[in-house]
Amino acid sequence: MTGMVCGRATAGARRVANGKRTMLRTFEKAALEAGRAIITVLREGFPVAMKADASPVTVADEEAERIILAHLARDYPEIPVVAEESVAAGKVPDIAGRGFFLVDPLDGTREFVDGRQEFTVNIAYIENGAPVAGIVYAPALGLAFSGERGHAERLVVMDDFTVGARSAITVREQPDDRLALASLRHNSPETGSFLADHAIFKCTNIGSSLKFCLLAEGKADVYPRFTRTMEWDTAAGDAVLRAAGGSTVTLDGTPLTYGKTGTAADFDFANPNFISWGGRKRVLELA
Repeated sequence: MTGMVCGRATAGARRVANGKRTMLRTFEKAALEAGRAIITVLREGFPVAMKADASPVTVADEEAERIILAHLARDYPEIPVVAEESVAAGKVPDIAGRGFFLVDPLDGTREFVDGRQEFTVNIAYIENGAPVAGIVYAPALGLAFSGERGHAERLVVMDDFTVGARSAITVREQPDDRLALASLRHNSPETGSFLADHAIFKCTNIGSSLKFCLLAEGKADVYPRFTRTMEWDTAAGDAVLRAAGGSTVTLDGTPLTYGKTGTAADFDFANPNFISWGGRKRVLELA
């Protein structure tokens, strides 16, 4: 009996260590089903409540998270999940020394409430503080982006919530005339200063984690963020970006890490200011 238990544990460890594509298949199924539920809520109408931090929440957030958690629990019961709405309800698993999932079931809830199309479903796997697999799905746009170590894809999602086409994506080399992306709702004076300091004169505002994905597919070059984000906001998009050859670094040029808990300076799972780069020129990361 002991040997059988050890055998299962070893197989499970190998699946996590070597089976990121298997993991991405789980992410894809979960995200597409969650996206279907979100679009159903959008079409039928919904009330909006406010959480303790004054951010909005809807039944779409809650239903999407329920669907995603069910998929992850079925396929990876041994891996803890840090999910936005669960954390808001006080359900925070112990992730010390472990790989874990980060889930934002509806990133861009304000865009969703306002009838914009930029909201996304975000699922990521974190290993040793780094986002090594993730998916970002924008159900209203019919697009998804997934990535694991060294490989990222753009997925066209059909009206029946199945994948119609896949194509590999990669960041572009930093051009002379760089395009920056900024948060639609959380811009800051520091962003303007950063753009001026780096002689960047073109900037587009867009909501949700799609900013990472535009960098990943070579449609933009840099995303500076100088206002509050949480790890579930960024992990999936960051995973896609890193898989496509880009990077996300803090202001001292070191990679942004995940699983930040127990720090006196900030809330658990809060990100510091960061810069996401679409290009490969390391010198540009020294913000």
